[in-house]
Amino acid sequence: MTRRLAALLVLTALPLAPAILRAAPAMVAGPDFILSGPAIQGGTLLGTAPAGTVALHFGDQLVPVDADGRFLIAFDRDAPPPARLSARLSNGRVIDRALTVAPREWRLERINAPLRPTKSSEAFLALRKPELEQIAAARDKVTDAQGWRQTFIWPRLGRISGLFGSQRIYQGQPGAYHGGVDVAGATGEPVVAPADGVVILAADHPFTLEGNLLMIDHGHGLNSAFLHLSRIDVKPGDHVAQGQRIGAIGATGRATGPHLHWGMKWNDARIDPLLLAGPMPQPR
Repeated sequence: MTRRLAALLVLTALPLAPAILRAAPAMVAGPDFILSGPAIQGGTLLGTAPAGTVALHFGDQLVPVDADGRFLIAFDRDAPPPARLSARLSNGRVIDRALTVAPREWRLERINAPLRPTKSSEAFLALRKPELEQIAAARDKVTDAQGWRQTFIWPRLGRISGLFGSQRIYQGQPGAYHGGVDVAGATGEPVVAPADGVVILAADHPFTLEGNLLMIDHGHGLNSAFLHLSRIDVKPGDHVAQGQRIGAIGATGRATGPHLHWGMKWNDARIDPLLLAGPMPQPR
């Protein structure tokens, strides 16, 4: 099923999540939105829609709402300050909630050299096109995953060697920003699922850039991507539980050394995994 089709099924009849899930104490939807979490660039926000909601929009996006009224939205790394939620009720009434998305200060490195244009050979493009199609098809899948309700954990503990949103500026011209969080580690060290989910892509060969790529859907448009793995221990369609081993750190693809790159998206918005998992736990 594609996301486009699933978006039409606004109210889903999924079972309530167990007590360990992220949702804090149970809340009953009232005449207005109940929101949990900061509206910040690269962040996510959990909410409960007003009672009687039959359609929920975040800007122009139709947002799925579970039978208990819970929903998820997120803000891209470069999300502008204004945002709006709009709920249409069964009686025809519309409830709007204006949001102000807080900006973040990204780690910028200024380089006194021109930005070199990327040159891709025909051979590279021939390899890359089907890879991008596989990634897009994976992100378009809708599953019954409920991990989006959980408090996320780190898929690997270690030194953070790359921050989400960091960017190099070449003589005033910005390069591409870093789309995930890097965790240093040795080849073969285990990687675990940060939350419950369904495997939507497990590359059967190393991709040109991502290497051995694993993608997990956490539900409601939220998914994780794990790059450069030395091995993948699950297969497409598998349901994985938080903390379950899913692969191992490696240096496959375009990587200068072994590490885990953890990227996350909500629909088309790139988000910061650190804001979901919290500060890296210190070794005991």
